[in-house]
Amino acid sequence: MMRIVFFGSAELAVPSLTALVNEPSLEVVGVVSQPDRPAGRKRQLTACPLKAVASSMELAICTPEKVGSDEMVAQVEEWAPALLVVVAYGQYIPNRILAVAPLRAINVHPSLLPKYRGAAPIQWALLNGDEQTGVSIIDVADRMDAGDILAQEVLSIEAEDTAASLHDRCAAAGADLLVRTIALLKAGRVERQQQNEDEVVAVRKLIKADGNIDWSLPAVSIHDRVRAFNPWPGSRCVLPNGEVLSVWRTACVAGDGKPGELLDDRLTIATGAGALQLLEVQAAGGKRMLAAEYLRGKPLPAGAKLG
Repeated sequence: MMRIVFFGSAELAVPSLTALVNEPSLEVVGVVSQPDRPAGRKRQLTACPLKAVASSMELAICTPEKVGSDEMVAQVEEWAPALLVVVAYGQYIPNRILAVAPLRAINVHPSLLPKYRGAAPIQWALLNGDEQTGVSIIDVADRMDAGDILAQEVLSIEAEDTAASLHDRCAAAGADLLVRTIALLKAGRVERQQQNEDEVVAVRKLIKADGNIDWSLPAVSIHDRVRAFNPWPGSRCVLPNGEVLSVWRTACVAGDGKPGELLDDRLTIATGAGALQLLEVQAAGGKRMLAAEYLRGKPLPAGAKLG
């Protein structure tokens, strides 16, 4: 059996860990994850999604603040892995850790590298209106997401996809591709391909302010942003009375007016090009609801201006 140490923290990593644990030819001898962090309104210490699942599997777990510490190197050496697997871990893994495993480390990345290196590749694929994305298995290299490509799988982006739904499909596809790639690695049949540096698209981490709707953008661009920012950071606009309205689902429709102008009594808003109908919204402190339900309680007149 091949001994593996798994590095991960976010929800994206859970299907990959589960797939490795369920593969009879592999043995996950240790898991490295992030320390518990304050979360929620009460700021209670909470385990990250990967650690919680690994704990339920009764796997050996370490959660170092700094993965390159002498203590962590000693622990990985004690586990004696043949291969390290990294999925949505959140820390740079230094060479002194990578060198412990004879096969070093491979990473699951949710984009078709070299496109969308960096944070939030799933969201950026939606934000940019791409029709497809995918997952890549790469060597862990000195530069983030720059290692040689071992395998890739293309996924279509569906019209109704949000960041949440596309995340889940990428996570599942990445887990399946990971197991198949490790089998090829064991058999010595992996063909590595260098990334083309001329085709690199680097993307930044999202911030909450990205979710503020700019009505001067074309309707299709706002629609794609709403999909990309669901569930986080969410999309929001400001009503004429100053209240913030979160927007969770939209549709592009015909219409013309000044950007931000309400064109009818059904939450159809003019944009920089075309119009956008709000289908699912959420008032501050309220629950998500259909726009028609929201308007029954808080009607808005045509001609009103949204910020």
